[in-house]
Amino acid sequence: MTLKEKYIGFETILIKEILRFARIWLQTIVPPVITMSLYFIIFGNLIGSQIGDMDGFRYMDYIVPGLIMMAVINNSYANVVSSFYGCKFHHHIEEMLVSPLPNSLIIAGFVTGGVARGLAVGLAVTLVSMLFTDLSWHNLAVVISTVVLTSTVFALAGLINGIFAKSFDDISIIPTFVLTPLTYLGGVFYTISMLPEFWQNVSKLNPILYMVNTFRYGFLGISDISLTVSYTIISIFIVALFSLALYLMNTGYGIRR
Repeated sequence: MTLKEKYIGFETILIKEILRFARIWLQTIVPPVITMSLYFIIFGNLIGSQIGDMDGFRYMDYIVPGLIMMAVINNSYANVVSSFYGCKFHHHIEEMLVSPLPNSLIIAGFVTGGVARGLAVGLAVTLVSMLFTDLSWHNLAVVISTVVLTSTVFALAGLINGIFAKSFDDISIIPTFVLTPLTYLGGVFYTISMLPEFWQNVSKLNPILYMVNTFRYGFLGISDISLTVSYTIISIFIVALFSLALYLMNTGYGIRR
């Protein structure tokens, strides 16, 4: 294939993925915005007023970056895992596999679609958060780079989940039993400096902690974790997950019968 033909193939998958969630925005964009608005009201206003300041910031201001990141993570993951498994279930994936389009571009198309949904939901939640707080921007470059890299990590993870999934139940197990607990324990609602040393060290095994803290640094200028360490860990996850996804696609694991 020529470079132009490869680009057309990638663009086709990307447009399909974006239209897929954009056409049903009432089911894909609005629900997470409503959920996060409830978090803002309950945890930010009602409970937050009793908690007081966190790391020198109002509790509402402190949790807003984490809640935005939580919405981005969940939606990047959900978009790709459901879309890829849907292609397997309806046997659309075979049409892509028999085409001359490289597997790396097929992966890139699905992942970029997941990133697009994560960013769309993240932007919507950010706009709603401005109704509850005066959002500050300490470093916009850190905000943008962190949200793009993090959504890429979880879009890749969703793709791998979709490859392994053999039923619709399989695409909900990882989000329910792994992703949600890691997100809630990833420093969205608290700083790990509040924890005993043992649990601080345990928390550092959670990759979401690094993403949430780096994202919070972009807004507030504070972080429990070094930015260099965070970017390194996020980059390692991207390379490792992309390599695994490409290996699975090349070998046809869970796809070819």
